[in-house]
Amino acid sequence: MVGLLDLVQTLTTPHPLDRYLELVRPTLTVRDMRAEIIGVDRSVPGSVTLTLRPTWQWTGHEAGQFVQVGVLINGVKHTRCYSPIDAETGSRRTLTLTVKAHPDGLVSQYLHRNAERGMVVDLAPASGVFRLPERRPEKVVLISGGSGITPVLSMLSTLAAEGYPGEVVFLHYARSPEEVPHRDVLADIGRRFANVDIVLGYPELGRSERLDGAPWTCAAVPGATFLDYDELARIAPHFATAHTYVCGPPALMASVRRIYEAEELDDRLHSEEFVLTAAPADTAEAEGTTTFSVSGKQSGNTGSSLLEQAESAGLTPEFGCRMGICFSCTAVKRSGCTRNLRTGELDNDPDQPIQLCVSSAVGDVDIEI
Repeated sequence: MVGLLDLVQTLTTPHPLDRYLELVRPTLTVRDMRAEIIGVDRSVPGSVTLTLRPTWQWTGHEAGQFVQVGVLINGVKHTRCYSPIDAETGSRRTLTLTVKAHPDGLVSQYLHRNAERGMVVDLAPASGVFRLPERRPEKVVLISGGSGITPVLSMLSTLAAEGYPGEVVFLHYARSPEEVPHRDVLADIGRRFANVDIVLGYPELGRSERLDGAPWTCAAVPGATFLDYDELARIAPHFATAHTYVCGPPALMASVRRIYEAEELDDRLHSEEFVLTAAPADTAEAEGTTTFSVSGKQSGNTGSSLLEQAESAGLTPEFGCRMGICFSCTAVKRSGCTRNLRTGELDNDPDQPIQLCVSSAVGDVDIEI
């Protein structure tokens, strides 16, 4: 079968077979995976929930993983990473994504404004290491904030679908009750499973609530860093013996890490970041020239990421998340020194693959693009 496909691809040169098939129907593909939008929900302010029906290549996802979604905006393809909220179901023919319309988010704003039933988007297979282990932990704590709810909601839905018997605490932070997506799903799980506690916190309002309706006073107040030891111990008394999965804005991630580092529980904390937190840069390092040797272009170093420098030089390297998660923008550094924008670490080794979106040049650098 593979040999036959390769023969057909050769006969359709210079364009791949899928370019011809998409003229008949956008979701009729041989190799490229796509998805048709079959449901659009904008009931939560500032976000849109999309139900997708992938093409035959879709093989499902593990709870917590992400997919890359590609859309054409003004004739240019842009891709971003989003986590399905669905429970693990193998190759079930639909998946659901909730997209928060970030102020500077080109793709999220486009989908929030323009997504409609019948629209076809590019889709990549699920990937990512932020996921539940095959052997489920005996106790689980799930913590999220803002758009970080999507991967941990998938974990919660998966545990519920499996009839997980252990203790589960689901803690989500939002600016207001109206901005909590999939509140009905959370309420249903909280109602059906006595071993699941669901707490929603609103730091800007200075209060929290349990979805079972019991009174719950929030210790976090406006300006607080989301969570401290006392608050976590009150919400999840068993957290020290559980495995905790957290995804959300940098302030939330930092507050949770401080607790687990202080308690020497680092091995029980698992995290996923949807926002690139860059290490402080030394402007003195922003000197020299970056050479993109395959294309023959050069760019003066500015301290920005190599992905941004390549784009400023007129190049269009492949990328996905732009924050070091998906590895789509990996390229070989032939020579020179680069700095990891997340950790601040320097790398002087030649002929090494690096992620363009989270690397900057330190002096003269040669990148193989």
